[in-house]
Amino acid sequence: MAFNKAVFQTRALTALVFVAVMLTGLLWTFPLFLLLFGIIAGGCWYEFVKIISLIIKAPSKKIVAAFLVICGLILVLTGAVDYFSQHFGLGGFGWVSWMILISWLVLPLLSLFIISGRYKNLHGHKYLFLSGFVYLSVPFALLMNLRLFDVSGNLLNVPIGKIVVCGMIFSIWINDTMAYLVGSFLGRTQLSAISPKKTWEGTIGGIILCIITISLAGYFIPVATHIAWPHWIAISAIAAVAGTFGDLLESRLKRTAELKDSGSFMPGHGGFLDRFDSLILATPFVWAYVNLML
Repeated sequence: MAFNKAVFQTRALTALVFVAVMLTGLLWTFPLFLLLFGIIAGGCWYEFVKIISLIIKAPSKKIVAAFLVICGLILVLTGAVDYFSQHFGLGGFGWVSWMILISWLVLPLLSLFIISGRYKNLHGHKYLFLSGFVYLSVPFALLMNLRLFDVSGNLLNVPIGKIVVCGMIFSIWINDTMAYLVGSFLGRTQLSAISPKKTWEGTIGGIILCIITISLAGYFIPVATHIAWPHWIAISAIAAVAGTFGDLLESRLKRTAELKDSGSFMPGHGGFLDRFDSLILATPFVWAYVNLML
C-alpha cells in the first residue's frame, strides 16, 4: 500500500476538526457526551439499515429503519441509567448485566461469522436487521455506562470513566494512523481479502506503537496516572486488536452490499460506520476489562 500524500492530508485535516468536536463532547458534561454519541449512534444505525437493505432487498425498509433507530437510541439511553438515577430520582433498571452478557457471547460470534464470509448465505433473511441491536446498540449503551465509571463505586464523583473513554478512543486513533503509516512504507503481506489495503506489517506495527504511546502517556501524563500504567497496556491492546476486527467486520458488510463507503459525512473518512467501526467492537471488551480489573 503506497503512501498517498493528498489522501493523508485530507484525512488529517478532517480528523483535526473531528477531534476538536469529539474532545468537546468527551471532556465537557455528560449530557453533551450523551447527545454527541446519540447522534453518532443514530448515524451508524441509519447506515447499517442502508447496508442491510441492499443485502436482503427488504420491503418497507424506511419503516423498519425508523423503528430500529428509535429502539436503538432508547437502548443507548439505558446505558446512562446511573446518571438519570442520580439527577432525576430514577431507579436503576439492571440493563448493564445482560448487555455485557450479550456482548461477550454474541458479538464475537457474530463478528467471526460475518468476517468468515458466511454472511452471504443469509441473503433475504429479514431478521438480519435485528443483528444491529447487538452490533450497534449494545456497544453504544456500554459506552454511556463506561463514561460514568468510577472505581470508588460512586459513578459521578471522579472522572475515571472519562479518562478510560478518552484513552480507548485515542488508542483507536493512534492504532489506525500508525497502521496506515507503517503499512504504507513497510507493508508487504496482505492481512485479509476483506480489506486488501491492510497488511500484517501495518496491523502489527500499529498495535505495537499504539500500546507504547498510550502506556507512556499513562505513565507520564498526570491525569492519566489515576489509572496504573499496566492497565493502560491492557486497555490499549484490547482497543487496538478489537478495533482492527471491528474494521474488518464493517468491511465485510460493505463488500457484501457492494459499497465502498458506508456514507460520506467525513471527507477522506467515509460515513459514521467507517469512522466508528473500531470503537463499536472495542467498547464491550474494554468495558468488561475495566469492570473486572479496575
